[in-house]
Amino acid sequence: MRCQDPPEEIPWHHRQVMFQRIREMPTGIRIFLVYASAILIGIGLSLRFVVDEAVAAPVSPIGVVIMALLAYTIFTTTLVLQRKAAARGLALALSSLTLPTILLLALGGQPVGGVVLAGIGAMLFRGLLGAEVRAYLNEP
Repeated sequence: MRCQDPPEEIPWHHRQVMFQRIREMPTGIRIFLVYASAILIGIGLSLRFVVDEAVAAPVSPIGVVIMALLAYTIFTTTLVLQRKAAARGLALALSSLTLPTILLLALGGQPVGGVVLAGIGAMLFRGLLGAEVRAYLNEP
């Protein structure tokens, strides 16, 4: 049995609806999605090191931490995109990872990086704690 092609007048997705949904998104959610994307990019760039460690030892602590962070970031981002109410707490928890990183940068001789990350963290927390985000993440 051959699969039928969809009629030409029906688009495969609705661009206008998607653009409208992005425009409706609060700034705090947009900042969080950029932050989550940066985490995913960082994990992707570090995978070479994790795979090299896995050759030497099948289970390494850094590999377990990276994989847990990857799963948590993807799960949280998925809930945020689905506008689930539970996503707010998970997003706040993921955003709290900026706090120890600020301390590590400041003590590690990179105070400018610490100040930049502190600004990003402040924007994340201010955006995610706002009433606009609470109203946006309203799906059960």
